[in-house]
Amino acid sequence: MSTPDAVPVSLAEIARIAGVGRAAVSNWRRRHHTFPARIGGTDVSPQFSLAEVELWLRDNGKLRDVGRREFLWPRFEALGSRDESGLAVAEAARRMRSPRARISHPELSREARTLVGEAARLGRREGPRETFEFLLQRWLETHVRQLSTTPAQLAALMARIALTVRLGHGEGGLIVFDPACGTGHLLAAAAHESGGSGATLLACERDPALAALAAARLGFVTQELDVRSEIATTDALREDPFAGARVADIALCNPPFNERDWGYEELATDRRWTHGLPPRTEPELAWVQHLLSHLRPGGAAVVVLPPAVASRKAGRRIRGSLLRTGALRAVVALPPGSAQPHSVSLQLWVLRAAADGPGAVPSSQDALLVDAARFARTGAREPGPDWDALGSFVLSAVAVLDRPDDDPPEHAVRVSLLDLLDDEVDVTPGRYTASGTESSGSELAAGCRELSAHLADLAGRAQYLSELGFEAEAVRTTATVGDLVKAGALTLRAGQQPLEITPPVREPAVPLLTVADLLTDGVPTGLLRADSAQAVAEEGDVVVAGVVRAFRAWVHEGPPMALGPQLYTLRVDPERLDAHFLAGCLRAPANGRQAGTHASSSSRVDVRRLQVLQLPLAEQLAYAETFRRLRSFEALLGRTDTLAKVLVGDMSDRLAAGGLTT
Repeated sequence: MSTPDAVPVSLAEIARIAGVGRAAVSNWRRRHHTFPARIGGTDVSPQFSLAEVELWLRDNGKLRDVGRREFLWPRFEALGSRDESGLAVAEAARRMRSPRARISHPELSREARTLVGEAARLGRREGPRETFEFLLQRWLETHVRQLSTTPAQLAALMARIALTVRLGHGEGGLIVFDPACGTGHLLAAAAHESGGSGATLLACERDPALAALAAARLGFVTQELDVRSEIATTDALREDPFAGARVADIALCNPPFNERDWGYEELATDRRWTHGLPPRTEPELAWVQHLLSHLRPGGAAVVVLPPAVASRKAGRRIRGSLLRTGALRAVVALPPGSAQPHSVSLQLWVLRAAADGPGAVPSSQDALLVDAARFARTGAREPGPDWDALGSFVLSAVAVLDRPDDDPPEHAVRVSLLDLLDDEVDVTPGRYTASGTESSGSELAAGCRELSAHLADLAGRAQYLSELGFEAEAVRTTATVGDLVKAGALTLRAGQQPLEITPPVREPAVPLLTVADLLTDGVPTGLLRADSAQAVAEEGDVVVAGVVRAFRAWVHEGPPMALGPQLYTLRVDPERLDAHFLAGCLRAPANGRQAGTHASSSSRVDVRRLQVLQLPLAEQLAYAETFRRLRSFEALLGRTDTLAKVLVGDMSDRLAAGGLTT
């Protein structure tokens, strides 16, 4: 076990504690001989003593007022076990609310119990809920590859959909059900969206650490709102604590995906499978029927599912039954990035149990299919969808679910059962919305105006570039990257094929960029253990792709990023080199041709042979600004090209559909 003095922290953790960027900490380490010595890790990902770091930061005036929480988290991480650290966070939250409560997790180690007490006291000083949410978020970030959570925006949207779609209100408070609740994001969202009012939150979770954290989260919700919560630590499919009970007004769920060992053999004769026994390869349809079996008449469920569930051949019989009985009311295709896995366009299935009594609605002869994938937000600094626009669109679509005389908004269609119940029973929204999404005349006109604005902007930038002057007989000296490395003007690190792609319990993960990513959209698709990365690009570093088919160089922006094979990171001495000047020189096509082998498109570029102009720093800045303008021109040219191609395609579709008036 780690004593408080020996708790290890990384450079990134020190940056968090000090409230600065990681590059600043690297500079402190290089420039101050008094900076604490490394106690572990590797040269690339060193680790330092938390106690020594805190003392050094205080003595050197580097410690900003970030609160004691940042010092607290590394000690939770140092416990080593994912489960123990999670249980300790949950126990600390419980003690923040009830200081005299007896410990509920006797399996915690002595070190963990001591830490729980300190965290509880800190939480009562700095805010119990805020402290818990901070520790929970750090725990989730550390174990991101082992856990799947529902983003708060998606959880709120799901709760609003369910509250909109359910029929009747019954007597007593709202009952919300989640049979795979994780850390309780969906239940907390439902409580807030419904306003509490005596609601009951029922949940199951088979992972004890997640169940404890969910109970801790909902404990704060019950303090804030008039709600009651009950969480059973069990596998809801195999050991259903609410078997045979139709208890829920609304049900929300983000179940585990693609699990083959979900209980197919032992549950073959279960009464929940009213729409058919789910095939072994369709565990998601088991969760769908589980939710339906616990809904009160008229109750609604919203469940997150992978897109393949809408079309896989094995599940067509169950999908057909769900449609014929009116249980499956709508399918919403979400933009990529809405939830894990972020590269997939997940779907929301909206289900409703048949209503009875005076307010009953007859079984519908159609289903609502909503394609919301267009709300993706592509900016690197703002990942994920445009939640405000997405939520507004989806809610406006489901609002007309029971109003057959009202047309749904564009990109949402009612599809008759006659069309859906074919040989495939495919309920993928894009299959049915594509034919009805031709751009209107006003949209085409707006696209033309946007294209005109882009072209005008391009013309202005081209004018600036055309006015640049170049000396015909200018003779400049150059130096190679290898020479600059030897002179200490920059450091060079080469990325390598990772030996380990799954982060261990104690290590956070960093995005991993490969050459294959550069050849697609340039977005890292992998994750890598921080201490196993050979080269990590930090903000302000220059990244070079050392292969002919993807040769480029740029200044990295954003959080740290690990580099794969044939990628290199160059860190400049800011008193001798400007990063944007360096990147501009390196990415010149002639430079890449001179340093390449020319044997094939997969040939490597010898980064050490790349040439860089030898200029004083003051002159470099003028070049750097021009390089930036040139890159901006190139980026705008790419966006304009994309916009023009989309506009031509949309206009061609519109013309082919007829209706030309001029």
